[in-house]
Amino acid sequence: MSHDVVAPPPPRTVVVTGGALGIGGGISRRFARDGDHVVLVDIDADAAAATSAEILAAGGRVSVLVGDITEDDTVARLASHVADEHGHADILVNNVGDFRPAKSFFAKSPPEQWRRLHELNLWHVFSVTHALLPGMIAHGAGSIVNVSTVEAFRGIPGNAVYSAYNAGVSAFTKSLAVELGPSGIRVNAIAPDLADTPQTTAELMLAGRDPALLRSWLPLGRFGRPEDFAGVVAFLTSDDAAFITGHTIPVDGGTLAASGWYGKASGRGWTNMPDQA
Repeated sequence: MSHDVVAPPPPRTVVVTGGALGIGGGISRRFARDGDHVVLVDIDADAAAATSAEILAAGGRVSVLVGDITEDDTVARLASHVADEHGHADILVNNVGDFRPAKSFFAKSPPEQWRRLHELNLWHVFSVTHALLPGMIAHGAGSIVNVSTVEAFRGIPGNAVYSAYNAGVSAFTKSLAVELGPSGIRVNAIAPDLADTPQTTAELMLAGRDPALLRSWLPLGRFGRPEDFAGVVAFLTSDDAAFITGHTIPVDGGTLAASGWYGKASGRGWTNMPDQA
């Protein structure tokens, strides 16, 4: 009887922008744990070094590129690194995004803030994807996952510009998926909400409120963790998702599904009147 040993698949090259902390850090650690080589791009050198050290200590593969991904020089250095060291990227995760800086109301917001929000939430998605696509197309395969937000699918007062740019991320995801399907490249996105990360800590979001109230705000009753989002990204880039492209998957504990309904504080039923929650 033959007992052939099946060799593990070769490590994939995975580029993660903003890959040091929060959701990006969770994504970097997940791919490294799965045996892939992570190219971690981050503006925070200390955070990148710490996450890299953690990955290496666990036996993973990682290389670090420090820089602002909204700048052309950083994108060019990333493209050169990937081409020189790996030939092409198998997976690209465009994770960088931020609702800051932002005024409370659009009418009071200066145009320079719109420009920075554009760079942080939409422009770099275009520029990084554009830089790494030729290698994927030549290889005839690849997977791109963009990080949008649930705020692209509902009104959010005080963050109209941020919401608009992330709606653009999801629209770009859908259209690019159609365009790149014949090239063997899939494009999807996730839409997080209420993630407990260094950018938006649980303490900041609670702002002194009773944590027990979480069960009335979110159907699943808790904030998201980095690994919650990383698991969905890992799925979308796996063979199990080989027939999924062009979609934005909410990873939000049920907030979009609830659509303004809140669990009553008494635990008895639901209300769409927050003052009764």
